[in-house]
Amino acid sequence: MTNPADVLHLARRRGVMIATAESCTGGLIAGRLTDVAGSSDAFDRGFVTYSNAAKVEMLGIRPETLDAHGAVSEEIAAEMAQGALARSQAGIAVAVTGIAGPGGSEHKPEGRVCFGLADPFGTHTETVDFGAIGRAEVRAATVDHALALLAGALQP
Repeated sequence: MTNPADVLHLARRRGVMIATAESCTGGLIAGRLTDVAGSSDAFDRGFVTYSNAAKVEMLGIRPETLDAHGAVSEEIAAEMAQGALARSQAGIAVAVTGIAGPGGSEHKPEGRVCFGLADPFGTHTETVDFGAIGRAEVRAATVDHALALLAGALQP
């Protein structure tokens, strides 16, 4: 498990602020980062965009991308991360969109989460299938993975 204080320390060393764009975690990543005292010098803001309308309005997600790929897709995770970066003072942004459960479908099963990570040098996406391990567990695993992605990207 990645320690949020370590992520913030890495951001400070790089001289960048962090932004989050969250759907299935509902702000839990931002919450973990801001649980750390003094985080305001390394954490800029978080966007909780649970609905598709919020993704479009707050992050500039293109409706065509939603129509073509659905909200749980790497394409949307990428646009969420890019939108958070563009609409903040951050130098790096992480985004998550997924199906925490219960439910899902054959094509998008419970526990599937798409991640986006954007900085001025580009955007990286990946999909992780955590499985049908329960809503709280999927959300917790998503937070941990997002923090690990940030830590990896912020390494010197």
